[in-house]
Amino acid sequence: QVQLVESGGGLVQPGGSLGLSCAASGSIFSINLMGWYRQAPGKQRELVATITSDGSANYADSVKGRFTISRDDAKNTVYLQMNSLKFEDTAVYYCKVGTWPRYYWGQGTQVTVSS
Repeated sequence: QVQLVESGGGLVQPGGSLGLSCAASGSIFSINLMGWYRQAPGKQRELVATITSDGSANYADSVKGRFTISRDDAKNTVYLQMNSLKFEDTAVYYCKVGTWPRYYWGQGTQVTVSS
């Protein structure tokens, strides 16, 4: 079994910052891909950012320059630093980790950007 524990969501004003973390534990040994996705009400889940084991990061155009993804392989943890947050960043954020073809999802953490 693999468990993913997300933390760091919350309420923030536009222009503010938040950091998310997702720690994986259990029967998971080698993680190639770690990433963050989000789902806003009434919308499909979308990619926010991913990072592979060699450090290659990929970002959605909507978050480039504002969000930074990083990972700590010793802790099986992936992070998402979100700066200059906008109203449209409001969503439930999910982490995803694993190696093809097996991936695991976190339970989601709410991020709300509101004045």
